[in-house]
Amino acid sequence: MDRRFGLWVNTVGLQSIPPNSPYPLKDHPSGYFFNAKKGRVLGEYQLVYITKGRGLFSSESTPEKQVCRGRLMILFPDQWHTYHPYQQTGWNEYYIGFEGPVVDNLLRGGFISKDNQILEVGLNEELVRLFARALEVAEADKSYSQQYLGGIVLHMLGMILSISKNKIYELGNVDQKVEQAKIIMNENVFKDIDPEELAMKLNISYSWFRKVFKDYTGYAPAKYFQELKLRKAKQLLVSTSHSVKEISFMLDYKSTEHFFSMFKKRTGYTPMEYRSFGRETNSQEE
Repeated sequence: MDRRFGLWVNTVGLQSIPPNSPYPLKDHPSGYFFNAKKGRVLGEYQLVYITKGRGLFSSESTPEKQVCRGRLMILFPDQWHTYHPYQQTGWNEYYIGFEGPVVDNLLRGGFISKDNQILEVGLNEELVRLFARALEVAEADKSYSQQYLGGIVLHMLGMILSISKNKIYELGNVDQKVEQAKIIMNENVFKDIDPEELAMKLNISYSWFRKVFKDYTGYAPAKYFQELKLRKAKQLLVSTSHSVKEISFMLDYKSTEHFFSMFKKRTGYTPMEYRSFGRETNSQEE
C-alpha cells in the first residue's frame, strides 16, 4: 500500500557531530554507515540539512564543495557520494531518506538535478520543524504514517525548491541571526536559555537582538522560548505517560508549582485537564 502511494520514507533523523569526533559516529544508522574516505552509493534519495558547523561534499557529478550551516545536500539513488564535517567544527545534520515514482518524476521533470546537489536555503525554522515532525510521525508509527511522511517530504521539497530557485534565501543579516536564534531555541527546548548569552553567542548586542527578534517574530526572545516550551509540554502531556512532575523537570522549569501555574495561566487548563481533553479529542478523531 505504501508503495502504491508513490513515495515512501526509509529513514529520518538528526545527528549532532561534536568537534574532533569521528565521522560517522558509532551510533550512525547501521544500514547507512560508510567510510567517508571511500564514499558510498545509496538506493534512495536523501535530503541532508546542515544547521551548524561546516564540512565537505563531493559526488560523481559534483566536485568537492564546502557545505556550511544553511546548506542542504540532495543525494540521489545509485550515485556515488561522500561528505563529512570538518574536525575542528563538527556539524548538526538533519536527514530524511525516501524513494518512489513521485520523486523519480521530479527528477525527470528537472525539478531536482544531479548537477545542483548543494542548495542554499539559509537557516529556516520551518524546515527544521518539518524534520522534527517527520521524526515524531516515524517514532509513533501509526496507521498511514508513511502517507503522512510522504506529505512532509513533498512539503520539504516544495519549500526547498521555492527558496533556492527564487533566491528567497538571500536574506539580510538580521533575518539570518533571528532564524539562527530560533533554531538554537528549538534544539535546546529541554534546557534553559539566557537570551543575553544567546545574543553573545550570535556576536550581537542584546538590546539590538531583542528589538529585531520582537519585530521579526512578534515575541521578545524570552517569551518566544517559553512559548516553545509550552508547545512541547502540550505535546508531552497528550502523547506520553510522563507525570506532570516529570514533564516539568524535563523542560527545566523552576518547580512543578511554577509549571502548573504558568500552564493554567497560558491555556486556561491545568496540565491534567489538558491531558484528559487532548487524549479524548485524539480518540474521537481515531
